[in-house]
Amino acid sequence: MSTDRLAGDAAPAPEEADPGSPEPTVPAEPTVPANTGAGAPGDPGDPATAGTDPDHAPGDHSGADAAGAPSGADRSDAAAAAGSAGRGGADEAGADAAEGESGDAGASPHAEGATPEQAPAGQGTSGPGAGRGGAGTGDEAGAGSGDGASPPAGQDPSGDAAETSGGGGKGRRSAAAEALAAAVRAVESGERSAASFFNAAPAARPAAPAAPADPAAPRERPRAAAAPASAPAPVQRSSARPARGPGGEIPGSGDVREVLAAGGAPETLAGKVAETLGEHAAEALREDPWQLLAVPGVRPDQADGFARSLLGPACEPGDERRALALTGWLLERAALEGHTALESSALRDALAKASVPDPDEALRTAIAEGVVLVFQDALDAPAAARPRAAEDEDAEQPVRVLLGLDRYALAEESLADGLARLASTFAPAQDGEAPVGDAEWQGAAAAAPSASAAELIRTVAAHGLVAHSGGEAARAEPAALVAAARAMGLRAYAAAHTEDGRRRLAATLGEAPGTGPDTGPDAGPDEAPEATSAAVTVAGLLAGAEGPGRDEEGALALDLLTVLDAPQLDVEAAAMLVESLPDGARLVLSGDPGVLWSAGPGRVFADLVAARRCPQVVSRTPDPGPIGELVSGIGIGELSQVEAPGKEVVIVPVRDAGEAVHRTVQLVADSVPRAIGIPPEQTQVITPGHGGAAGTRALNAALKDRLNPGPGRFGGFDPGDRVAYTPAPGRTVPGTVVSADAEGLRLDCAGTPVVVVREEVGELVRHGWALTAHQAAGARWPAAVVVLPGDATARLTRAWVYTAFGRGERHLSVVHGADAALPRAVAEIPFKDRTTRLRALLQAQVPPAPTG
Repeated sequence: MSTDRLAGDAAPAPEEADPGSPEPTVPAEPTVPANTGAGAPGDPGDPATAGTDPDHAPGDHSGADAAGAPSGADRSDAAAAAGSAGRGGADEAGADAAEGESGDAGASPHAEGATPEQAPAGQGTSGPGAGRGGAGTGDEAGAGSGDGASPPAGQDPSGDAAETSGGGGKGRRSAAAEALAAAVRAVESGERSAASFFNAAPAARPAAPAAPADPAAPRERPRAAAAPASAPAPVQRSSARPARGPGGEIPGSGDVREVLAAGGAPETLAGKVAETLGEHAAEALREDPWQLLAVPGVRPDQADGFARSLLGPACEPGDERRALALTGWLLERAALEGHTALESSALRDALAKASVPDPDEALRTAIAEGVVLVFQDALDAPAAARPRAAEDEDAEQPVRVLLGLDRYALAEESLADGLARLASTFAPAQDGEAPVGDAEWQGAAAAAPSASAAELIRTVAAHGLVAHSGGEAARAEPAALVAAARAMGLRAYAAAHTEDGRRRLAATLGEAPGTGPDTGPDAGPDEAPEATSAAVTVAGLLAGAEGPGRDEEGALALDLLTVLDAPQLDVEAAAMLVESLPDGARLVLSGDPGVLWSAGPGRVFADLVAARRCPQVVSRTPDPGPIGELVSGIGIGELSQVEAPGKEVVIVPVRDAGEAVHRTVQLVADSVPRAIGIPPEQTQVITPGHGGAAGTRALNAALKDRLNPGPGRFGGFDPGDRVAYTPAPGRTVPGTVVSADAEGLRLDCAGTPVVVVREEVGELVRHGWALTAHQAAGARWPAAVVVLPGDATARLTRAWVYTAFGRGERHLSVVHGADAALPRAVAEIPFKDRTTRLRALLQAQVPPAPTG
């Protein structure tokens, strides 16, 4: 590993700018509303300051005013902004459709006796494998109990053999999963509006046929007739925005503008308010001014100022409407940090910090109103503290009380149901029986290119759900599995997180460089596997733009799906993906356990591995070269010096953020092209956050001035600018600006033309010479320059360093200003933890995976 051998002599660096404040670990404390009129303009709570900073969206925790729930990993700006606004659309429609699975919040058997933490005011909670507590009735989704009581995990309240994903209904979808699928498809196809699910239940999808007697054998693919007019639409994230009127204005914006003006808030917020709260937004704001908090970018102190201006002396800190809005806002902020729920004590403390006079009463009201749901998750007791079964059969297991939003609760429960369904697809071989699909699968394993690939093939032969872990070189193993399955006549596909990952996967599969992932207009469920590319992206597969298409029931027409970059799956994307798989299909979740978790809420891959409810195959294939050696050491907590005779790894020490920006530009524009032969367009800069003196904004500005100077006449962009386009939360697509016209900004994203309408450019597009590690996850470049300024050391974790350092294929330069914080983060801070429920749900529903 060489030190400062590329950059040459640095010019005197400017004085260090004020460092960005470290990421806070508690939500921002809002201004306490007083019983007075509006404050003076410019006060922290003055609604005139409300609005979204176009350069600082929610979830950008690098700025001085960053605020959030308990600390999590960094997020892309646009992903965070979209996540804040995600209370509407198809996802919420699906959640509301299944509302009331367990009826009204009531007493739970788990609530009796001494527990480490009690639910507020004795509100009912649901067990780890039971239904959700919260408002609703048992018939709203056509499933669930009517009395609201949640039975202990594995116990049928009626005493009959109920069909669940972890019990008697082997290989069948649960009622909750069916409701979710039907609701999402109905909204996506336009058959019903999202609002209609508040009052009526969706039509359930017909039950899928049972798996064949020998699911391992190549099954005959049905010749699908032309899809009827009412065929289900593909399950996908909803990114559609409300249709605009003749003047380009969202319906209802005019009335909203009047209310905003009355409350002293910027009228420019009218469009976002109408988009978030719907056509009756003005009426909703008059009745409850704190609903302004639902709008992305609005902080509690700004909502307080708005309410104070509208309500006058009636505005009080203890207003029930304020408490409800703050509770929802805190949980949404927690989701931006990756949590799917929060412990009740953490939420109570956050409400107290927000000057809510009685946090316990606020939580009781939020639970009664259905704003939040209550859960109990079992805690793992230390081995010495566990009672012996013979003496204490009825001893209660310690639990933690969690509170969450129904959107993420439904996603996690649907995901757990779907994984349980897949895990129960193949019954274990009995004594004397040959393993399922022995001959063909064993032959494929014998012909595998490596021992790890052979182990993966043999494991997948007998199981419907498999976890596979390994580094970059290990990606060849799931590729070998897909190739072997296709050779047996199975409809096998592999899905990557990014387009770059898909291209690398296609190359590993031996597909021609020009082979595209699209099914084409004439492709159908009966299309031969070799007719389409086996390599797809997760987003393209769910949207129906790539892969095999869907059968007459709306399920993906495939037999085997391998998902690479599985740690990048958030709970909502994972739930939609698993729900889309037909009965009898196999699923392999493959990924590097050392990389950052998803930009969205959840830690799907980590929870699946920790639950130990499916076979796990760990690759023994090491990543080659000095970069592979360095990254492998980081993965086990060791930051060691590696030999890099070809300057594969270079360390460039810097004194301050200003020098870090200077040396980064020097590396990208001069040193790396001259010494390594990699041009600037193939070098990616990665830094911990968007704000600060060496964040993505500062670095992109400096790199644009050097590499593509221009006036930014197209909304700050010029032709030739490298950009990061975020079409959906947590998904970053690198591209280049081509031009702009009346339709919007025209981009070239890896050969795919994209037009971003003018109104969305500021939200969805930013310069892309420099990215955060979360934005770069799932992709690789010939060269990577990782910037570690001194003002960003609080954000460093082992997972962040592992992810950032692993983005370079041939060369890695580290602009190092973090001093001892870098080795300390690698050795002592593995990751920023997240509160999730998936592990407990899986352990309650699925038997432990066999060992040996």
